Amino acid sequence: QLQLVESGGGLVQAGGSLRLSCAASGRTFSNYHVGWFRQAPGKERAFVALISWMGRSTTYAEVVKGRFTVSRDSARNTVYLQMNNLRPEDTAVYYCAGSRVFITTAGAYDSWGQGTQVTVSS
Repeated sequence: QLQLVESGGGLVQAGGSLRLSCAASGRTFSNYHVGWFRQAPGKERAFVALISWMGRSTTYAEVVKGRFTVSRDSARNTVYLQMNNLRPEDTAVYYCAGSRVFITTAGAYDSWGQGTQVTVSS
């Protein structure tokens, strides 16, 4: 199974930026599409961004389009989520996950990281 570890979360003011990292080990990382999801208190886990196994395709939730960018560095077995112009409503625990299917549905992902907290103050 693929092991994933997120990092880079923290506290930032509205309008600020953070870059999350998702480091992979275990199975061949390059065989997996990687998605980012987030879960705010009292809410369901929601799709944020997705990058294909070779990094050629990406897709984003409407609420983050134009503000977030997902990328991957295969040499480092790492996927990044650059988050700009952050808003208080972006506050959540952010998770990365791996899937053999290019899909935004959380249930299709079988490898998950432990999550990293992002808090955006107003």
